[in-house]
Amino acid sequence: MRFRHPDGSTVHLAYCTNVHPAETLDGVLAQLRDHCEPVRRRLGRDRLGIGLWLARDAAHALVTDPSALRGLRTDLDRRGLEVVTLNGFPYEGFGAEEVKYRVYKPDWTDPERLDHTTALARLLAGLLPDDVTEGSISTLPLAWRTRRAESAHAALRTLGERLDALRELTGRSIRVGLEPEPGCLIETTSDAIAPLTAIAHDRIGICVDTCHLATSFEDPDTALDALTRAGVPIVKTQLSAALHAEHPHLPEVREALAAFDEPRFLHQTRTATAAGLRGTDDLGEALKGEALPDGAPWRAHFHVPLHAAPAAPLTSTLDVLKTALAGLVGGPHPLTHHLEVETYTWQALPPEQRPRARAQLADGIAAELTLARDLLTDLGLKELP
Repeated sequence: MRFRHPDGSTVHLAYCTNVHPAETLDGVLAQLRDHCEPVRRRLGRDRLGIGLWLARDAAHALVTDPSALRGLRTDLDRRGLEVVTLNGFPYEGFGAEEVKYRVYKPDWTDPERLDHTTALARLLAGLLPDDVTEGSISTLPLAWRTRRAESAHAALRTLGERLDALRELTGRSIRVGLEPEPGCLIETTSDAIAPLTAIAHDRIGICVDTCHLATSFEDPDTALDALTRAGVPIVKTQLSAALHAEHPHLPEVREALAAFDEPRFLHQTRTATAAGLRGTDDLGEALKGEALPDGAPWRAHFHVPLHAAPAAPLTSTLDVLKTALAGLVGGPHPLTHHLEVETYTWQALPPEQRPRARAQLADGIAAELTLARDLLTDLGLKELP
């Protein structure tokens, strides 16, 4: 979906396909047929943006076979789909029964991460619509916090050189954004400023995920102002909402939270105290005994559907998303032109809230995109055909 900003520029809205597990090129093509095109039809649009996730095997098949890449581009066009952004964070196995810490491997200290991201940049340059010259890729924020970052910085400088060469070769500018996430070396937007200003490359910036922003209790306006002052490019923004518990000391609240403690993904949980941010790596840890102070609200890294807040006594951080979106695109000029709805946890929701069929999932994704569209038009953007 495309929107015209009052300054005349185009803002792209997509939804991320990492919600549909697929490791191979055949799986990606099935996603387009079984999920993405039905979402587009529900929205009554001739064109729908998707934030494509290409796992290792799918990316390898495409980068080694130009005819396969041309075939994917043809299939996208035929189904009324377009790609201006890729999710390069998960490498493989994102649909496994247990992902947890595996999602951070390989990290930016491993040469495979550099090679994979370079491949994604090459592929995106070939997938961009004819009238679009800039693409974006989100990636993990260096590594999980137990790793050292020195070689990661060198890898990102090499990536910048490769992106420059790709621009010279293709005329397409591909930018990569580090996505701050709780528990990682770059946990917050403020953590990203020093390494990104040290790298100082205009094709390497930040991807702001509004669920992660909220989980770390960051104020959106403060965060965006700091990034702007530091000259850090906001390459893309993932529109997502975290799980919020206002009174975590109450038994009924803990019981409600326990329904979201599931085995597939990490759900880092945080609370803001007078001594600073406190947290656990997973929601289950927070619910055990006194692992996390419960005198103030808790937020958990669980991407809940944008249009459907959890039942009381829990809520979502949709208000944080709305504030961030106003700061990102509500001013005289957009701070980013790529927006991506990223609710990948539909099948990790409590059983009674999970979609039971493809049609229900498509309905839910279409509802999320409708909410995002309405927020954008309320900010003065005009939806384009």
